[in-house]
Amino acid sequence: MKQAAFGGDNPHRSPREQLLGPMIDAIAQTMDLYGANYSFGQLYGVMFFEDKPMTLEEMKQVMNMSKSNMSYGVRSLIASRMVTKLPEKRERKELYAAETDFFEAFRNFFTLKLQREIDVMQEAMGAAVPELRALIDAADTPEEERQACLRDLEKLEHAAEYYAWLQRFVSGLAEGEIFGGELPGGGAEYKL
Repeated sequence: MKQAAFGGDNPHRSPREQLLGPMIDAIAQTMDLYGANYSFGQLYGVMFFEDKPMTLEEMKQVMNMSKSNMSYGVRSLIASRMVTKLPEKRERKELYAAETDFFEAFRNFFTLKLQREIDVMQEAMGAAVPELRALIDAADTPEEERQACLRDLEKLEHAAEYYAWLQRFVSGLAEGEIFGGELPGGGAEYKL
């Protein structure tokens, strides 16, 4: 069973903590859908609702996890740009804050993940396509293999079109163009 934030069934939780527990769990579940560790999603949720930056020790107390797991979780969230390490310190301890703008968090998370996919696939295709062409052009390649290579090359050319489109999408997302030039929520009030 996944551990609830704010100490789970702790009877000393404030009414606010009791209300936010399911919301933090929902954040963790949605991050889990996108490949983020559930516990790190909970940590992000806790930090999201915190009104001030947190130290690793504070996170450890709230999450009831080891300091090494907290440290690893924070590093993972920083790498995804969901959390920022602040330049100032509190009593010589590092401070961390969550990105609280969901639009910005979405943009940060998905541009990093999608760019990684593009880079991995383009590198692999860049290595495979010339080799396939060489096999197709080689005089000693059996006709059956040549035809299979031609089909493979066609599939990779289609994939290259997709990754060129995805690169335009990611660049637009990174520049804010997907949101019409600026991210939504810039001072506008949203009602639930």
